[in-house]
Amino acid sequence: IMAKNQGALVYDTNTGRYNIRFDLACYYGGLHCGNCLDVRVGGRWIPTRIEYDGGWYLVGVDTDILDGLVVRI
Repeated sequence: IMAKNQGALVYDTNTGRYNIRFDLACYYGGLHCGNCLDVRVGGRWIPTRIEYDGGWYLVGVDTDILDGLVVRI
């Protein structure tokens, strides 16, 4: 099993996309529609993917606030 990197979702105003911040200076590089990841909800990991339809959202995750969510990819 390949290890996954854990970080937090952050919005990049320069690109208009979400990114994953792994530490102070290390980022994933920008997420695109259809990228799969896991999000930590209620103490467990939920597989999801990021999509855009007038705003960014995670499929199957009921929240309007993505900034700061703990994710792994």
